[in-house]
Amino acid sequence: MSGLEELSREELIALTRALVAENTALKAEVAELRAENAALRERVAKLERLVSRNSGNSGMPPSVDDLPGRKQPKDRKVSSGRRRPGKQPGAQGKALAWSDEVAGGDIVEHYPQGRCGCGTDLGQAADLGVTARHQQIEIPLMVARRFQHQVHTVACRCGAVHTAPRPPGVPAAPVSLGVNLQAWCVYLLVVHAIPVHRVAELVASLTGAEPSPGFVHGLIGRAAAAVASANARIRMLLTLAYVVCCDETPIRVGPKKAKKYLLVACDQLLTWYMLGGRDLETFKKFVVADLTGVVVHDRYQNYDATDLGARDHQLCAAHLIRDLEDCAETYPGARWPRQLQMALRGLIHAANLARDQDKDAIEAGTLAMFTKMFRGGVAVGLSQVKRLPGAAKTVTQPVGRVLLEVLRDRAGDVLRFACELRIPPTNNQAERDLRPAKTQQKISGRLRSEKTTVHRYAVRGYLSTVLKHGLDVVTVLRNALLGNLWMPPDPATG
Repeated sequence: MSGLEELSREELIALTRALVAENTALKAEVAELRAENAALRERVAKLERLVSRNSGNSGMPPSVDDLPGRKQPKDRKVSSGRRRPGKQPGAQGKALAWSDEVAGGDIVEHYPQGRCGCGTDLGQAADLGVTARHQQIEIPLMVARRFQHQVHTVACRCGAVHTAPRPPGVPAAPVSLGVNLQAWCVYLLVVHAIPVHRVAELVASLTGAEPSPGFVHGLIGRAAAAVASANARIRMLLTLAYVVCCDETPIRVGPKKAKKYLLVACDQLLTWYMLGGRDLETFKKFVVADLTGVVVHDRYQNYDATDLGARDHQLCAAHLIRDLEDCAETYPGARWPRQLQMALRGLIHAANLARDQDKDAIEAGTLAMFTKMFRGGVAVGLSQVKRLPGAAKTVTQPVGRVLLEVLRDRAGDVLRFACELRIPPTNNQAERDLRPAKTQQKISGRLRSEKTTVHRYAVRGYLSTVLKHGLDVVTVLRNALLGNLWMPPDPATG
């Protein structure tokens, strides 16, 4: 610095002190900037991880894969943007079958009309028989008919007076809508998630009847009351079932779009829904608290809560495979994520094959091979992904560490399906039974009231059970509205 030699001792000391103070301030600023930079790097890493989560490496639904900025699953074909319409590769084909059971009144004879080239009327020609047959499945044009029920009163010779009762399904009102039409409305509302006003318009267009939106909306509560005892039986049968799949999904309810959760417990023949939260108090009221069999779930902590009692578990292998995909993407050079995926997929395939062949168990050699592969992958993963010291609430463990500890400590709950073929490896059945709720939310955005939502899924659970038993939904629903309620039968034994 020029001119320093001209400064006095006191001026040099003052300058030095000023430079020291400035240097100290700069160091503090640099330390603060470094801390902010580290925080930003951590934040960016978290955001990148959130964006990288998709249906292929987490429990997120496939619908999130199309959100802006979302990383696509590796196996997904993104060239066309969506799957090819129509029959999918590998799907079972279906064709219309010829039927010999056609009523005489439904057979229509067709004869040539007009005149022959010679001038003779073809109506006088000799019939040589049927040369071609074509069956067509058709429905009659639906037009609502108005029936007038006249209730008579008669007097006996003894003087007693008797009045005929109203037919089932006919209320005391002078004019009403019939039970067939009511069943249609409930079916469209609950099974196909068509909004109330559109149901009223659809029924009016198809039949000529004009139900009001208020009447259509009120049918949900009436139907829920009609099937209440059947839902109670469904819940009871699930508590006694050998294995039950459980899951939950968020839905928006009420004018303020309050976040609620729809919980489902189900198996291949039964479906039961409950609206609540994702807290322990809700789970105490949920069917899980009363289950006596194996519960298949996605590792959500409340399924393992000690307050709900002890039971056997099957951790969903599909969720585990997706979590392992996240590990494979995080550690591209590691082999253990793919090894664990291969072991789980191999066991699932072996279990499916054994069931298809009516066997009681997986072949012993196959079971031993994939089990050894599974345990070896867990051991290698634990040796490579080290646990960070510190309390769980203050330290975030590396990706995959907690998952590996679950696979190690709960190997019996992960591989239970491989030892007992009656247990499914995934809770896909529960996810399938929750899918209508997600579809309904996409259509309407929310459900208006909590009470109506409870009613809607009471009816939905009953109709889902009806469908699983192979029955005609509209017929069963009509009978329920008439008071002739179908009940799920006792489970088969043996």
